[in-house]
Amino acid sequence: MRLRFNRRARPPEPAGDPMPDPGPPTTGRDHAGHALRAPSKLHAFNRYEIKYLVATTKVAALRRELADRLAPDSHGGTDGYGVWSVYYDTTDLRFYWEKIEGLRFRRKLRVRHYGDRSTVDDDTTVYVEIKQRVNRVTQKRRIALPYRAARQLCDERVMVEHDPSQRAFVEEVLELVSGLDLRPVAMTGYQREAFVGQDADLGLRVTLDQRIRGRDRDFHLGAAAENRLIVPAGLSIVEIKANERVPYWLTDLAARAELSVVRVSKYCQSVEAFGRAPRSIFHIQDDDPAADLATATTTRSEA
Repeated sequence: MRLRFNRRARPPEPAGDPMPDPGPPTTGRDHAGHALRAPSKLHAFNRYEIKYLVATTKVAALRRELADRLAPDSHGGTDGYGVWSVYYDTTDLRFYWEKIEGLRFRRKLRVRHYGDRSTVDDDTTVYVEIKQRVNRVTQKRRIALPYRAARQLCDERVMVEHDPSQRAFVEEVLELVSGLDLRPVAMTGYQREAFVGQDADLGLRVTLDQRIRGRDRDFHLGAAAENRLIVPAGLSIVEIKANERVPYWLTDLAARAELSVVRVSKYCQSVEAFGRAPRSIFHIQDDDPAADLATATTTRSEA
């Protein structure tokens, strides 16, 4: 029997105190998943997020300035880490259109892996996440599962083994995928460097995302499939995530670096890049009108 779902469900109450976003694994193979900094397998944190576009040529200088004020994420190593996500949506792309239309309450479901996707197998730890926007606050809730169980939950729509404390979240995921008939729609991947605040800036997190690419098929996280750039190679995305406020020194840095605030979703970029929906006014595209053709023929590459 198909689970019922209220298409305009009331937003839930904020899910607990803000928690730091953990990084990728520090030891062992990537299938161990990225290390968690709290004992519970169900994580929830609320944040304000600001996104900027930056020319990739400016990233090195920006990295140096950030390193003077923030600590590098201890899980990131020297070169950062890969972030790979499979996004779920309805056949009419409900979640995509809610983002484009800027609804005050919206959400999306994804399965995410941190690290080298070539190591992904059934036992790899991944994260089933519901990311939602309630007015100006971003809330993210997720659980860690073996990849086999994550696919059973999201693709086969069956209950999987879980800790009793995770019951409500697992049921919510089942309600979403069954009630809205969700299926994989797009995949994204990028290389991320992260910096975290300390002392007066505790709770602050700044990420630099480069080589942002994706695909519209072969949605197994470990598939040896081609990806193509969904944001021009000459541009990177900077995200500032803060629990309450962004410090003045960081807004001043953004102004001096001439960063442009953008309303961008990597999921929406992928949907539009592959022609699943018309390109919106928020789509980041190359100034070169032949860029799409060049991307299709020469930059379909790199895991």
